[in-house]
Amino acid sequence: MARQAYRASLFHLLEEPQPGRPALEGWFEDGGLLIEDGVVLEAGAWDSIAPRLTREVAVTRYPDALIVPGFIDAHVHFPQIDMIASPGAQLMDWLTHYTYPAEERFSDAGLARQTADFFLDQLLRHGTTTALVFATVHKTAVEALFESALARNMRLISGKVLMDRNAPAGICDTAETGYQDSRALIRAWHGRARLGYAVTPRFALTSSERQLELGGRLLSENPGVRLHTHLAENHEEISIVRRLFPDCADYLAVYEKFGLATPHSVFAHGVHLSDGEWQRLGRCGSAIAFCPTSNLFLGSGLFDSASARRNHVPVGFGTDVGAGTSLSLLQTMNEAYKVSQMRKSPLGAFELFHLATLGGAKALKLDRQIGNFAPGKEADFLVLDLKATPLIARRLARTKPPEELLFALAILGDDRMVAETFLAGRSVYKKSPSNGPPHDGA
Repeated sequence: MARQAYRASLFHLLEEPQPGRPALEGWFEDGGLLIEDGVVLEAGAWDSIAPRLTREVAVTRYPDALIVPGFIDAHVHFPQIDMIASPGAQLMDWLTHYTYPAEERFSDAGLARQTADFFLDQLLRHGTTTALVFATVHKTAVEALFESALARNMRLISGKVLMDRNAPAGICDTAETGYQDSRALIRAWHGRARLGYAVTPRFALTSSERQLELGGRLLSENPGVRLHTHLAENHEEISIVRRLFPDCADYLAVYEKFGLATPHSVFAHGVHLSDGEWQRLGRCGSAIAFCPTSNLFLGSGLFDSASARRNHVPVGFGTDVGAGTSLSLLQTMNEAYKVSQMRKSPLGAFELFHLATLGGAKALKLDRQIGNFAPGKEADFLVLDLKATPLIARRLARTKPPEELLFALAILGDDRMVAETFLAGRSVYKKSPSNGPPHDGA
């Protein structure tokens, strides 16, 4: 790929923002992003970049637009895309009546391939360039997802769901087949292009002790492989786990017992964690995926961002579709802000964008590759249309400070704001010209 330059307003975070302290080092009203071979060379003020550009460098300018790093979804379910917005009670009933029947259909490899393509296209349309994705128990469904991501050169982590009890027979494996299938998938896909593997027990109550033990073995045998599961989402779920594992003091202790709480572990939700669990998560370096839209939709509870921050637990956003109600990380910011307000520990604009970008990268242990525009990082980025709707255009016309502008985007934004999405420097989604912002070659 030739060297390319992009000009618009630009924002990225160089480090985790601190409450009450502006994070303006990465804000440029007239900014530039210079890339080559899919990698960032430089990001900063256009006046400092432009004089050093040769005539051979193609320059694309986006008026009324903001360039930001690609969004990172730290927890989402691709087989649930067709059952989003299904009315239900709380978690356990919702799984029984909607999730499990939907996932049984993925024994059909053709359906898995078609759904994987649609799902990833939707992620890109919504501005998500990296995702940690739950698949199903079916090996062929995971292969379909990896094949689709590979074709797009998308950074994606996934794995076969491990589930050998307390679920319908059609979506159960055994401890041994789950281990063998996972090992084969790791060998075939982990580290290939921009793909990674995650050992994926659905949650503790659907895996036997033997299956969890073998999950721990997979992690020890394959350094760099992630662990992806659910933790402390719902009171009924927690009660069942206590009955199934009476020798464990709490939910996190189940995962610790089998070697599943590691610096490469990502636990979705963490809504109902004790102080001791928070402290142990901080010590072991495991991350939490904060999933506000699904936590509200299923009535699960309000995530405690302050405890995560106090205990130095890495946190990224998860849309958690299909219990989550949108694939948009901008809409996720909106709901996260409201949750933090209810917790009386409101998240500011810089914190919200951090959770969707650099914070998500740190949660997935990918911050050396993605998350901001530091030189050498992969050039995954978005162009956000600052006039995407009449309301947004009118609101931003009266907005001056960068933090206020970013906050308005977080509260009012959705997929309509995503004008263009780039993976490793290549445009992979562009909004219809009639709706997107114009760009020129100057």
